[in-house]
Amino acid sequence: MRFKDVFSIIGPSMVGPSSSHTAGAVRIGRAARRIFGALPEQADITFYGSFAETYRGHGTDLAVAGGLLDYRTDDERIRDALAIAASSGMVLTFKSGHNPAVHPNTAKLSLRGGGREDVIVASSIGGGNIELTEVNGFDVKFTMNYPTLLVFHKDRPGMLSDITGILGGINIGYMDVDRKGRSGDALTVVETDEPVPAELVERIRRLSDVSRVCMADLTAEEVER
Repeated sequence: MRFKDVFSIIGPSMVGPSSSHTAGAVRIGRAARRIFGALPEQADITFYGSFAETYRGHGTDLAVAGGLLDYRTDDERIRDALAIAASSGMVLTFKSGHNPAVHPNTAKLSLRGGGREDVIVASSIGGGNIELTEVNGFDVKFTMNYPTLLVFHKDRPGMLSDITGILGGINIGYMDVDRKGRSGDALTVVETDEPVPAELVERIRRLSDVSRVCMADLTAEEVER
């Protein structure tokens, strides 16, 4: 992995002892929250690798809870995130899992609420940086370093052309697509240099065979609905 700046090495401004185990974990929680689009009613978190071995001592459980509450990495409320989450009505469970194939600092978050569930797998890869590797069973890979558009749709000819055509003058920095089978369910992830305006998101949502669109932006102050 090549680091782009000094903050990729020493990590961001943060609460906690470790950029990987705390700052990265906060960002994983916030990324999942932004994709889910609201405070979940239930969040079941499974830790793998060194996360599983040290999450209590390093406060990784507090960090993920803080991220789900949409706190930034330097928010002092992270120290009380479990109590705040409980008072906010979010039920949290934590457990350790074993999967030697994943990055050592990996978490799976199963979020439920409002009759919907999202399952997100992400890793803290150093310096507070994260990489998401799975969303609802789709094998995709993205970092949330930029505004990120997730489009859930049926696999059909012309879908990517329709999406990129609507984006028009928005500069696309990265795109990843996975499908569960030919003409089956698919997920397209698009990282852009600037947030996609709400009217363009709505135009994509109205495309035929699109079931859900999410604009997930960790640089935005408010959770996207």
